[in-house]
Amino acid sequence: MSDRLPGFSTLAVHAGAQPDPTTGARATPIYQTTSFVFNDADHAASLFGLQAFGNIYTRIGNPTNAVLEERVAALEGGTAALAVASGHAAQVVVLQQLMQPGDEFIAARKLYGGSINQFTHAFKSFGWNVIWADPDDIASFERAVTPRTKAIFIESIANPAGSITDIEAISTVARKAGVPLIVDNTLASPYLIRPIDHGADIVVHSLTKFLGGHGNSLGGIIVDAGTFDWSTGGKYPMLSEPRPEYHGIRLQETFGNFAFAIACRVLGLRDLGPALSPFNAFMILTGIETLPLRMQKHCDNAKAVAEFLAGHPAVASVSYAGLPSDKYNRLARKYAPKGAGAVFTFSLKGGYDAGVNLVSKLQLFSHLANVGDTRSLVIHPASTTHSQLDDAAKVKSGAGPDVVRLSIGIEDKEDLIADLEQALGA
Repeated sequence: MSDRLPGFSTLAVHAGAQPDPTTGARATPIYQTTSFVFNDADHAASLFGLQAFGNIYTRIGNPTNAVLEERVAALEGGTAALAVASGHAAQVVVLQQLMQPGDEFIAARKLYGGSINQFTHAFKSFGWNVIWADPDDIASFERAVTPRTKAIFIESIANPAGSITDIEAISTVARKAGVPLIVDNTLASPYLIRPIDHGADIVVHSLTKFLGGHGNSLGGIIVDAGTFDWSTGGKYPMLSEPRPEYHGIRLQETFGNFAFAIACRVLGLRDLGPALSPFNAFMILTGIETLPLRMQKHCDNAKAVAEFLAGHPAVASVSYAGLPSDKYNRLARKYAPKGAGAVFTFSLKGGYDAGVNLVSKLQLFSHLANVGDTRSLVIHPASTTHSQLDDAAKVKSGAGPDVVRLSIGIEDKEDLIADLEQALGA
């Protein structure tokens, strides 16, 4: 066999998977079991002591999930990955390895509304404090760094506005501060952007969205780039100090460039418990096989719809980085040359009421709180996903009262445009 590295589409179909050794099944089986039989007492002890790799209990790992983890790690260019129950769960597990009570992390202000809520409110009960920065002002990240800063968190393509984040510039800030850069790559998927290539140390996804792609299964994943030295400066004791629950093992020392993924599994997933079901892992694996085909169609459709909306008299503005006139077009050409994604927003001249009315008039677009489906989706963020924010914060996050968010699917673009045209006319 050739030594050449497989291409993206080949990895999307084959990475991590082999025919089942017992039955010969070509599709990855669903290992719908809670637990696994040990060979003997020594084998069991070696697994529990992290002296050998293998299956213990599906809360910690499962063969179906393992194929999913290896596949996404390969697509993102990481050293290892861990699948969990949702994108939100991925964020909790990641930060649990990095943060102690009283610590801070810096986050881009343009984020999915649920993440803003999680960071602002839920994480307070852990004693984790978020400091907000403006992704359009790189210096704001530098100003936010303090001795308590443990990470920087951004989205590659920001939800809901579809704006492109300058990953390399913010990575430079993170390197100078001596902290890891975490990138949520949900809206881009590794087909459009691979954040590790631009300086990310950790990548997270909501598998629920474009990777799964069919709106039928929840999941999240953490990808370890293997690029960060967790032993420097004693900032990250979960990785650098002896772990009493594992007989004094130092994870960084023992596992090297995939120590963070191991920590997330054996310290996070094991104890917090947000396990991904093997059935959902199977469904998401099946979705990933067509990721390159779907993402290109998503992007092509999105550009056509954005161009239509930009010329409509009822539309005040369109925020889509794939348009040459958009302020993020330069970054889109740099980071996502194959397409600027499928999620974007536009503003209506009639304000809040016009946004709500438009959503009710659309027929082909589904009105629901999700993105990344094969179907085209619509929502009015100010009254739903970002409703917990005050008006000023809504505007700052790209979800002002006149804003409508679209997630463009893989239908025929002419039908999507016709639906928007009739709704805008109504």
